[in-house]
Amino acid sequence: MKILCISGSPRGEHSNTFSLAKEAVAGITTAEPGVSVEYIHLGSLRMEFCTGCGSCHRKLLFCPLKDDIAPVLHSMRKAEAIIFASPVYINHVTAQLKVLLDRSSPFIHCQMLTGKYGAALATSGGGPHAMVLDYLKEYLVSCGAQYVGGVSGPMSCFNAMKEEAKALGVDLAKAVKENIAYPDQLSTIEKQREFFKGVISSRKEEWKGEYEYWKEKGWI
Repeated sequence: MKILCISGSPRGEHSNTFSLAKEAVAGITTAEPGVSVEYIHLGSLRMEFCTGCGSCHRKLLFCPLKDDIAPVLHSMRKAEAIIFASPVYINHVTAQLKVLLDRSSPFIHCQMLTGKYGAALATSGGGPHAMVLDYLKEYLVSCGAQYVGGVSGPMSCFNAMKEEAKALGVDLAKAVKENIAYPDQLSTIEKQREFFKGVISSRKEEWKGEYEYWKEKGWI
């Protein structure tokens, strides 16, 4: 079992959010010893903003920006489960995490996380936080992954959140091992696939890379 934990905190290993992520991983390793876990701290990477050039649609995942994004996207494709962790910055994920997600547009067009599972973690200083989980759930499902759950809250509740995160890790490991299905999410994934089938077909000459991916999957 391959688990990928992506932290959007600029504080790296000193982040409270990353501490929460480690609790989730502890839950995973308790339920399933011997799993492979990869940690990525986006704050330590060089990442450029998406320019909307469309190169990644024409030649699948090709980007003219030369930075550290490509290896992260590769790790996302190889993992069986992905945990996103982000502190809440002005009612949203951090800029670091948003840059990564913006640069992964083909993941949505091609549902490139199909068959995978995801979870999300968010911490706030004391303000709103649930919207970050909602956003990350929508992203994961849009990419074809099934969302197992999330934990969020203010730092005043951090000890309780650590226990919730550990329990979430157990649930995530179980979902991967038992291939648990979430019918409502699978229905949404199918509807989105039908929508993008029309989009990709109509732009097959322009978006050749994505069109070929769809053909290889037998979706078109």
